[in-house]
Amino acid sequence: MIYTDVLVIGSGISGLSYALKIAQQRPDTRITIITKSDDEESSTKYAQGGVAVVTNFEKDSFDKHIEDTLRAGDGLCKREVVEIVVKEGPERIREMVEWGANFDKDEFQSYDLGREGGHTENRVVHHKDITGAEIERALLQAVERLENVTLLNHHYVIDLLTEHQVPRSEFDKYNLHCYGAYVLDMKASRIIKMTAKITLMATGGCGHVYKNTTNPTIATGDGIGLAHRAKARISNMQFIQFHPTAFYSNTTGQLPLISEAVRGFGAKLRTASGEPFMHKYDDREELASRDIVARAIDNEMKLRGDDYVCLDCRHLDQRKFLEHFPNIYKQSKDEGLDMFMDLIPVVPASHYLCGGIDVDSFGQSTIKNMFAVGECSNTGLHGANRLASNSLLEALVFAHRAAMKTIERLHEDNFNYDHLLKIPEWNQEGMRVNEEMVLLNYLRKELQTLMSDLVGIVRSNARLKMAKQKEEEIYKSVKEIYKFSILSPQLSELRNLASVAYLIITQSIEQTENRGTFYNKDLDIHE
Repeated sequence: MIYTDVLVIGSGISGLSYALKIAQQRPDTRITIITKSDDEESSTKYAQGGVAVVTNFEKDSFDKHIEDTLRAGDGLCKREVVEIVVKEGPERIREMVEWGANFDKDEFQSYDLGREGGHTENRVVHHKDITGAEIERALLQAVERLENVTLLNHHYVIDLLTEHQVPRSEFDKYNLHCYGAYVLDMKASRIIKMTAKITLMATGGCGHVYKNTTNPTIATGDGIGLAHRAKARISNMQFIQFHPTAFYSNTTGQLPLISEAVRGFGAKLRTASGEPFMHKYDDREELASRDIVARAIDNEMKLRGDDYVCLDCRHLDQRKFLEHFPNIYKQSKDEGLDMFMDLIPVVPASHYLCGGIDVDSFGQSTIKNMFAVGECSNTGLHGANRLASNSLLEALVFAHRAAMKTIERLHEDNFNYDHLLKIPEWNQEGMRVNEEMVLLNYLRKELQTLMSDLVGIVRSNARLKMAKQKEEEIYKSVKEIYKFSILSPQLSELRNLASVAYLIITQSIEQTENRGTFYNKDLDIHE
């Protein structure tokens, strides 16, 4: 058994900034950050656009940012949470700069603010087109200087330590606590019981429950799966945001992203034959919110029988474009295309989970002493649809608030250590190594295919009914394999993806009206 005061699961902007805050204010606190890949591999790293935050109070205001967020969320945002995030944003950006992050500035040394879909003003603070990578770099360097923080790569959480690990008769099932996690040390091939006073879930999203996604390969919904098995409350899983513009590819998996900021810069969407179409769907055209643009693209592809639409950047100022989007331009060259000469084929791809583990305004989940921050959490900020570049802002604000509440809890020190003794070590006696990896790969592809075909941008009652039946079959197969196999990361990821798929499907069936990213064509008949 390994003991730490605070266990942080995930090394993106949420986990790192949370750990940094606690470590600086409580140098006597032992903090352990674990990540299943390298420390820099996270969804944060791939965030291109930037951080939406009010910094120019002459042209912009908190009220404008609040209203833009509420409008994008299609009536399902929690207004009090929106106000907290928007108003606390400038201070969190100031701290990021103090920690070493560099954001682009203009000739007057003011922030060079970008604009993305759904925003009525330029307010996106960025570092070229690799803002997330710059934030990740700064945070990792700041964390590395702290003596009371340990960062463990290639450690995979397979289950949380809560009362659900012991006979239910001994505990109150409605008053669960988290005491840490069972962690697979992937290099040593051993499972550790890692106990903690406070556990933070900062595990990111679940993009790989679909065939095509902009998410890194680690985004397999682990936090959602862990929380679901531990009986945490999880909601709004039906609201999956599809990014309208990922590079089209015949292969499945992670697709390179073309930031929404490119459309904010003036790029236009066209059909595969070169005709504009966004004017038919929204007065804001290319700058409509992502759900509208993604559905418009999906509809045009289906109407015309095309596999993609195109992004037209040929008319844009080349020098300024290269200043803002050098990496996106390089990506297109790597694909054999020149953005200044060619139409770029794009498709919508699974991008962001707007729901997740339910938390309060300090990131506390329904399981005591378990916090959740970032994409795996449901704070109420995004409602039915995330406003572009609000995600990094939410991560910074809620990481701060969760850290402050954690420090308060550590000071109170009202932890029941006796319960830890009743939670057993992980036992794999009698289990065998699963030598048929082809089975896991097959089931994963089957799950991704059913989600993409039946629970995608446009859904229907018949598709959802069929999806539920097929997901249940896959779940039973996964459960049977799990019953007899020594745990591996591949099996654990499949377990979590199956849980995520179940939650998306069942909560889609329960959804009775079309809102934001959720669209069931059968509901239009009754509206």
